[in-house]
Amino acid sequence: MSEPERQLPDVADVLVSTTASLVNLAGIRLTDAEQKDPPKAKEAIEAARALLPLCPEEVVGPIKDALSQVQMLYVKETQAAPAAEDEAKQRAEARSKIWTPPGT
Repeated sequence: MSEPERQLPDVADVLVSTTASLVNLAGIRLTDAEQKDPPKAKEAIEAARALLPLCPEEVVGPIKDALSQVQMLYVKETQAAPAAEDEAKQRAEARSKIWTPPGT
């Protein structure tokens, strides 16, 4: 008896799997409190974007949709912190401009 032949996956299958894994990783890096790391999420997003054109057309749609959602989440996460800081600065400036009578 001969040993059964090992079948290696197709390149297309590896590309799809890797791209989907990168999108999932980016999502985890943006949503899981213990794993949150927006710079790492950005790396995963950029890597997935680079691989997407190499994936078979029939699977690009769902991956592209998920990638778009993760990209939107990344934008919200990275712009939320500066917006809060800007708001706090604006409030502090507004308070400093309030006239108060002398001696109070």
